[in-house]
Amino acid sequence: MNLTILLQTVAAVADTAMATVPVTAPVVAPMVPPVDVVEPTLSFFDMAVRGGWIMIPLVILFVLAIYIFIERTITLHKASKEDASFMNRIKDYIYDGKLESALNLCRDTKSPSARMIEKGISRLGRPMSDVQVAIENVGSIEIAKLEKGLGLLATISGGAPMIGFLGTVIGMVQAFFEMEQAGGNTINLSQLSGGIYTAMVTTVAGLIVGVCAYFAYNYLVGKVGEVMRRLEMRSMEFMDLLNEPAAGKK
Repeated sequence: MNLTILLQTVAAVADTAMATVPVTAPVVAPMVPPVDVVEPTLSFFDMAVRGGWIMIPLVILFVLAIYIFIERTITLHKASKEDASFMNRIKDYIYDGKLESALNLCRDTKSPSARMIEKGISRLGRPMSDVQVAIENVGSIEIAKLEKGLGLLATISGGAPMIGFLGTVIGMVQAFFEMEQAGGNTINLSQLSGGIYTAMVTTVAGLIVGVCAYFAYNYLVGKVGEVMRRLEMRSMEFMDLLNEPAAGKK
């Protein structure tokens, strides 16, 4: 009897204790935002630095090629511009006997064809062969002026890749030197990275400079050809112009 009363008392006390214990909410771990993994990148400047000293002449050649291309493009653009009525005005002045006005028009026009026609007008009164030779000589001089710098651009297009390949050989020699210094020990790839970077970067840089110079050279050669054909056409027009009055008198 007493044991039953004791068990009931213990159960009551346990229920009372459980009722007084506060119920806590489950602890939720804070959300951690995902961390973006930044992948290493290789900029153009870093690549140029890893190429070593061989990159210095390649950069100089690249800047020189850009300068020649821009300067020649501007020059050829000016040489190709011409007044459509130029030859008609020259024809009128010559028919009217106003040779001085024709010469002044050529001096004011300031184009290769105008300088060529000016030389022809200054030779009027001499045999036609002398006039034609004078025109052709001036045309050759004008073409030589327009081709200024194209030889250097062609040299850059062929020389830059060779300099890049020279850097490749230097880089491989450096890599093999590092392997030799390691001896019989385990070779660490980081020891060879300097030479391999030099070998690969200089090859890429040399090819980039060479290809850009090659396309620039061929573009400029095409523009010079256009001006040359225009000079030949103006020369033929001028010679035909000189022959027309003589034909009209017969």
